[in-house]
Order: sequence, then C-alpha cells, then structure tokens
Amino acid sequence: MRLAAVVVAGGVALMPIPPALVERWYSLRVFPRVQAAVTTASNQVPVALLDVAILVLVTAACFRLVRRIRAEGARLTLRRMPMNVAAVAAAVYLLFLGMWGLNYRRLPLESKLVFDRSRVTRESLERLGRDATAHVNALFEPGRAPRRDEPTLESAFATAQRLLGGTHTAVTGIPKRSWLTLYFRRAAIDGMTDPFFLEIILNPEILPAERPAVLAHEWAHLAGYADESEANFVAWLTCVHGDAAARYSGWLAVYQHVSAALPTLERTALEKLVAPGPMEDLRAITERYRRSSPAVRSLARGAYDSYLRANRIEEGIQNYTMVVQLMLGARFDPGWKPQVRQ
Repeated sequence: MRLAAVVVAGGVALMPIPPALVERWYSLRVFPRVQAAVTTASNQVPVALLDVAILVLVTAACFRLVRRIRAEGARLTLRRMPMNVAAVAAAVYLLFLGMWGLNYRRLPLESKLVFDRSRVTRESLERLGRDATAHVNALFEPGRAPRRDEPTLESAFATAQRLLGGTHTAVTGIPKRSWLTLYFRRAAIDGMTDPFFLEIILNPEILPAERPAVLAHEWAHLAGYADESEANFVAWLTCVHGDAAARYSGWLAVYQHVSAALPTLERTALEKLVAPGPMEDLRAITERYRRSSPAVRSLARGAYDSYLRANRIEEGIQNYTMVVQLMLGARFDPGWKPQVRQ
C-alpha cells in the first residue's frame, strides 16, 4: 500500500493531463462545489484549521514513532522510515491535488481573454505606471476610510469573477491568524491560502492600504486561480470595482508591480510623480519589508520558487510580477471590463 501510494502520486505528478480537460471537469465542475462546501465549513471555525492539522499530524507521528521503536527497535524503525515518510508525503500530495492543486494545470487566463501580446511593450508599461500613479494620487484621500468594508469587497470580487466569464462565484474566506504569523513576519509573507481546508491566513502586519488587494488575492486563489499572476489580476480587477479604499489598494499594488519591472532610470522618474501621501504608504510598506529577516526571506523565496516550478509555473517566484503582462495585453471595455473569448 505504501509503495502503491508513492507510485500513484509520482504518476499523477508526471502525467501530462490536457489543460482543457482539467478546466472543464475539475476547475469548472468539481472544484467550485468542493470549495463552496469546505470554505463554508472552515469559516465556522475561528482558528486556522491548518494549525490544528499540523498539531495533530506531528503529535500522531511522534506517538507512532515511539510505539514502533518500542515494538520493533530503533534500527528496524529507522530502516523503514524513508518509505513511511514517502507514503505519507504521497498521500498528502494526492489530497493537495484533489482539494485545490489541480488548478495549477487548468487553462491559463490569457487564453480566455481577448489578449494581444504585441501590446506588451516598454512604452505601454511606462504608460501603465503613469496611470497607476495618477490613480493612487487621486484616490489617496477618499481611500483612507478607517473601517474595513469587506462586504463591499466581496461584492466586487463576485463582479470580477462574472466579468471573467465565471458561472460560479467562490465563497470568500474569513481572514484568520495562524501560528505561522511569526514566520510570515520574518519572511515578509502577506498571506496564504490553505489548500486543504480552503481557508485564508493573513499577516496581521499588512497595512490598511495593502489589505484589500492582499485579501482579494487570496480570495482569487480560493476561486481556483492558482497562478500568482492571475490571482494578482483578479485582485486588481476586484479592487477597481470596489470602493475608494479598494481602488486605492489595487492601484498601489499595480504601481509596485510596474516599478519593479522598470529599469532604474524609469523607476526613479515614475517615483517623482507620486504624491506625498501615497509615498508615505510606500515607505511604510518598505519599512515593514525591512523588518523581516533577509535569511528567512531568502529561504522562503527559494522554497516557494521550487514549489511553483514543481507545480508547472515555469517563472517560479517571478510569476507574481507577470500580472502587468496580463493587464497590458488584455483588452478592456469601458469601466475596466475585460473582453473574454466566447
């Protein structure tokens, strides 16, 4: 049974499943039903179920290890441990694929949009940067609402899914804290989507200006957009159809993505166009980043880069910033309504 689990997991990992098949049968049929049921259930629990699962698994593993050592001796137990660990890893991987992970193999969002790659140029990138700057400058004051109007953001998220041709709207997850918060702070991670209990966990240190975009990004993962650039695109689309605070957050995130993609001279020129208010928010975001640990950040980025590549995201960690290509290549009707292929 252990060997069979490893073989099956290895075969599924290497199997070239057609993206159209994954899209039609899993991402559009099976997953929305699973997500609605599981997220609705996990929303009823105030703590992160991922924390509970980790605690239970570690406790059970230690208990089982001690029992095996007493029954079989340390030498035989250690000899069998690699196969036991491999079998557990295989089972977890298969559960990961079934609950959420197969979304990595669905059709790319680019193929569903009216997309023209010739529109992705340096000039259009600079123009997008200026547009984003104009938006954050104009939205800074109206976007400084002290309250978090998440129901409004939920409505905008449903709008974004419909605009992208979705027939089901995902159940939004309640933001939770986790024992992983310390790691999030040290690694400068804004949040994560738990692929097993389909819940979301946010870093409590994210700033009010970041929160709508980060929250919408994690909701996009819950909706089956596993690709990071696609989740960023859905988050931006959600924000631009939200209230002033959401629009400010969305365009501030776009400014950061564009700034990271520009050469130094163009980045400096764009920075000079940012008004004092948004610049203070950008400095605060940078300061939060600097409070993290360079060593932990490096390890986290390396691990996540490997994770993304293992799930067929060829760009690895750089996939986050490729949202600008989607924004530049996609065609929009008035009101930021993306044109979708029939």
